[in-house]
Amino acid sequence: MAENSKIEWTTHTFNPWIGCTKVSPACDHCYAEAMMDTRYGRVRWGTGEDRQRTSAANWQLPRRWNRQAQADGSHPFVFCASLADVFDNEVDPLWRRDLFKLINETPNLTWLLLTKRIGNVNKMTNPFEGNPTLPPNTAIGATMANQEEYDRDRMKLWDVAMACGPLFTFASIEPMLGPVILDKHAPDWIICGGESGREAREMKPEWARNLRDGAARFKRAFFMKQMTGKKPIPGDLMIRQLPSFSVASEERGSE
Repeated sequence: MAENSKIEWTTHTFNPWIGCTKVSPACDHCYAEAMMDTRYGRVRWGTGEDRQRTSAANWQLPRRWNRQAQADGSHPFVFCASLADVFDNEVDPLWRRDLFKLINETPNLTWLLLTKRIGNVNKMTNPFEGNPTLPPNTAIGATMANQEEYDRDRMKLWDVAMACGPLFTFASIEPMLGPVILDKHAPDWIICGGESGREAREMKPEWARNLRDGAARFKRAFFMKQMTGKKPIPGDLMIRQLPSFSVASEERGSE
């Protein structure tokens, strides 16, 4: 869940638990709900519904990936969590503590924590000690589907970066539901993508191009994941840059 991810910007995907509540327009056509609730009936989505912790065997997968990474000298990306939200208010804090312990014990992996609840991060990263900290091999990201979400959350993400010192910050602008104009507080890595599925909302190519140009202007890495409905990516948009950890740290320190 999963050994090797089909998501283009990560190597592996790990889900410590399953289940969530929709909190953003980006959630309207949630693939995780469609799969785990509607299709398989494994969990019920929504407020007040139980989140389901995954098996002990699944929790051992990152340790195996870590051993392999240590052997080959790599630092593969692990996206956590595609079927949930690490910073969901309805998740047992002990589960999060177990997750952070696992992250700390797998130092050869680069963990990508993507959330739609970026305002929760500082208070949830170390609730038992009282000071916000993240494991040193962690990057933190926020979903920002449109300009309103970018304007609302970019400084929250910046505050997390200043308080917790992640490897880098990133924005998942997927599904991209409108044009997004970046500024000097843009995350270190900009991931852009159109929506897929039968009810996919159209992402105009010029929105992606403007985002690409904004990322270049502010010296941010840009990763074009997919067009609407996974149509072919135009040649000028086929850019798949990865973030530079050292540059991200220097950028924050210069502000």
